[in-house]
Amino acid sequence: MPSADPMPEPFQAKARDVCAPAESRLFKPLKVGNMLLQNRVPMAPLTRMRSDEEHTPLDFMAKYYGDRASVPGTLIISEATAISHNEEGQPNIPGLVSDPQAEAWRKIIEAVHAKGSFFFQQIWGVGRAAQADYVAKRGFPYRSSSNVPMDDGEAAVNPRAMTEEEIQGTIQAFVDTAKRAVAAGADGVEIHSAHGYLLDQFLSDKINTRTDKWGGSIENRARLPLEVIRQVAAAIGAERTAMRFSPFAGFQGSEKGDAQELYTYLIEELKKMNLKFAYLSLVEATGDPGALIFGGKQHNLGKTLDFILEAWDNTSPVMVAGGYKPQSAVWAVEEHYKKWDVMVAFGRLFLANPDFVYRLQHGIEFNKYNRSTFYLVMQEEGYNDYPFSEVFLQERGKASP
Repeated sequence: MPSADPMPEPFQAKARDVCAPAESRLFKPLKVGNMLLQNRVPMAPLTRMRSDEEHTPLDFMAKYYGDRASVPGTLIISEATAISHNEEGQPNIPGLVSDPQAEAWRKIIEAVHAKGSFFFQQIWGVGRAAQADYVAKRGFPYRSSSNVPMDDGEAAVNPRAMTEEEIQGTIQAFVDTAKRAVAAGADGVEIHSAHGYLLDQFLSDKINTRTDKWGGSIENRARLPLEVIRQVAAAIGAERTAMRFSPFAGFQGSEKGDAQELYTYLIEELKKMNLKFAYLSLVEATGDPGALIFGGKQHNLGKTLDFILEAWDNTSPVMVAGGYKPQSAVWAVEEHYKKWDVMVAFGRLFLANPDFVYRLQHGIEFNKYNRSTFYLVMQEEGYNDYPFSEVFLQERGKASP
C-alpha cells in the first residue's frame, strides 16, 4: 500500500510535540449535545460507495461502522446521506428515504451503540454535484441554486434553477430525513452545507446568481441553510442538530468572494436562534477535497478558522477537520484552539484503522490506507479488510471484535 499523504501546510511546520496524544485534551471527556464523549477524536464522514443500486446500505456496512466505534465513547459520523430520491444523484451513495434504507441504517446505528459509542447521521442534497445523466435516467430534474454549470467545457450541463416550491420541499426533506434518522436510533444529524453540495451552492456567490429572496445578498444566500437548521432543530431538538461549513474550499466551484463576511453573518444568525446546537463542524483551508483528495488547486492556504471560533465563542463545541495528523491534532487542541471546546475529526486514518482511537491513545503504528480502494463500489475490499492491532485484540481477549 502507498504511504500516507504528507501533512499539508500550514500544519506541517506547527506540528511539534506539545505532549503525547494520550496526555492531551484529545482524551478528555466532552459534553456534546446529549452525549458525553470520552475522547475528542470523532470519525469524519467518508463517502465510500458501498450502498446498493437502490441506495440502500449493504449489510457489511454495519461491521465497518461498528468496528470503528470499538473504543467506547467515540463519536461516529455517517457518510453523507441523501434527503430525497431526487438527491441520490450519484450511483451507490446512501439515502435515508425508503423503509429499507431506514432499516439498514438502524442496523448500522445499533452496531455503533453496541460498542458504547455514538452516531450522528450526516444528511445532504447534492444539487448540481449530481451526475446529470444519472439523475435524468431516474426521472428527476438536474437542479441547483441557479443555472450555473459545474464545468466550463463543451460537455457542461446547465442545472435548472430550483423553484420556490422545490426549495420549500428541500427544507421539508431535511426535516423528514432528520426525523427518520432519530427514529432509526441516531443520536443526531449533521447538516451538510459544505464543499459545493446543495446548501453550499446557495451560499456561494460564484454559483448562486438568483435575484429573489434566496440569492444576491449575503442575507439571501444564507437564508436556505439557516432555515434548514432552524426547522431541523425544531423537529428533533437543537441538541441533536449540527451543521458543517467549509469557508475556504473551492471544491466543485464553491469559492466565496466574501467568505469572512458570509460566515460571520451565518454565525451571528445561528447565535440569535438562542439554541444549544450539538456542535459546529468546520473544514480547514487544508481540507479542500479538490486538493486533498483529487490533487487539484489549493485554495486560501494560510487562512484560519479563528474568526469563526472567536465569534462562536464556545456556544457549543466545534469540530475541525482537514489533513490533521496526530501531532497537529494535539497542537490544535493544546495550543491553537486551546480557548475553545474543540474536537479534531479524522477520516482516512479511521478508514484504515478500525481501532484508530486506541492506536492514537497508545502510540501504536497505523495501518497505511490504500487510496485505490477508497471507492470500490459495493465491495468489502479496502473497507472491512484493514486489521485491528494485535495489542488491541489481545487486550480484548479475542481474535476479532
